[in-house]
Formats: sequence, C-alpha cells, structure tokens
Amino acid sequence: MWLFLAFIAVPLIEIALFIQIGGAIGLGWTLAIVVVTALIGTSLMRRQGAMALGQIKSSLSEVRDPTEPLVNGAMILFAGALLLTPGFFTDALGFALLVPGIRTVVFQAMRSRVNVSGSVNFSGGFTNAPKQPHRPMQGDVIDGEYHELSDEDKKTQHPSGWTKH
Repeated sequence: MWLFLAFIAVPLIEIALFIQIGGAIGLGWTLAIVVVTALIGTSLMRRQGAMALGQIKSSLSEVRDPTEPLVNGAMILFAGALLLTPGFFTDALGFALLVPGIRTVVFQAMRSRVNVSGSVNFSGGFTNAPKQPHRPMQGDVIDGEYHELSDEDKKTQHPSGWTKH
C-alpha cells in the first residue's frame, strides 16, 4: 500500500515543485537546473559507484561480510536513477543518498529491520547457518574412468570436436 502511495505522491510533489520553481525563476532556468543536476549526479554516481565496487571486491577477497558495500552500491545505483529522473524532489533524494553519512544511517535502519537467518560459507568465511551433513546425491550416478596426460601427450593431442566453436 505504501508503494502505491509513493507512486501517487512523488509525481504530485514534482508537479507542484515544477510549478512553484518555474513560476519563480522561469521555464528556461528550471529546465537548466534539472539537466545540470542530472549531469552532476551522474558524475558523482560514477565516482562513488567505482569506489563501492572496489570495496565489494576487497571485502570478497579478504573474506569479510560484503553486506555493507553491497547495500552502499545499491543505494548509489538508486541515487543515480533518482538523479536521472527529472524533478527537484527526486534530485534532493538522490543527492542525499550520495552522502556517505546518510547512506550509513539508512543502512543501519535497514539492518535493524532485516533478520538474516543464514548466509553462504565460502572458504571458511562468515556464516550464521548451521552446517548441513553431507548427503550423497540422489538419483542417477554416472561412473567413468580417466587418465592424466603428460606434458608431451598434451602437445601431440588436438582439441576434441567438443571444444571447437
């Protein structure tokens, strides 16, 4: 229900702001402000998005919880969408989400409302999920044989038809 209200309220707020600001400063300046804020917002979003991507990569390579960098990246992406949407209200929200302190407050509010019951354990990293006992595969089992090729054998072998494109 709140999403429906947002889809109704945001355009009404934008229309009211366009009328008020356009009446005060004129149509040309109003349109110029909308275009300039979109350009500035896109530039800021690119820079902060690149930094967020670096933080995500480092948290994954150091086997740390990537939740905060991922949420920051999502908020930066959402801020960019808001800044590209014509309007003063959406620009204000978009610029607000580009401020790291505001993103931290939003993240903490989101974290307090979300309950994580488990997460993926990769290479001994973080996990909240209980370990599941290993269960053998159910259904058909394919049995096969193999042998390893020496380096000389690899040089004389040609690619199979399976790997040709």
